[in-house]
Amino acid sequence: MPLIEGEMRAATGARFAILASRWNPRITDALVDGARQAMQDQGVVESDIDLVRVPGAWELPVAAAALAATGGYVALVALGCVVRGETRHYEHVADECAKGLMRVAIDYRLPVANGVLAVEDHAHAQSRAGGAHGNKGEEAALAALEMSRLLHKISESNP
Repeated sequence: MPLIEGEMRAATGARFAILASRWNPRITDALVDGARQAMQDQGVVESDIDLVRVPGAWELPVAAAALAATGGYVALVALGCVVRGETRHYEHVADECAKGLMRVAIDYRLPVANGVLAVEDHAHAQSRAGGAHGNKGEEAALAALEMSRLLHKISESNP
């Protein structure tokens, strides 16, 4: 039985985009740093990584769709932080952002890693942006990298 799986190595010249919300900048900047470093540690050169800033997590899916439509990227990494508040706004933003990012991934057959934190409070966010729970930006970048190679292998295998 043949096994097809991704690798933690980007194809030469493969382009990636990191999309990041400007909302909760202390958290999102740490996520971006983690994602960028993870990609560079796996051999992606800095000039092959574009950073796209959007106002908040709500805007990530439309920016992801615009980037996917260019056909210039092998994967996208979406980063943001939505903190629960006193209203249902949290659920709307976090849930619809996730649905929108998945829709872009499926519609364009492009890995779109969801590194948008949906947390109860800022302490939870900090622990996931380089704290006790690691850096979810790094994890999202590695998932995007692996999935980009997997989809490439699937398209080449053409069984």
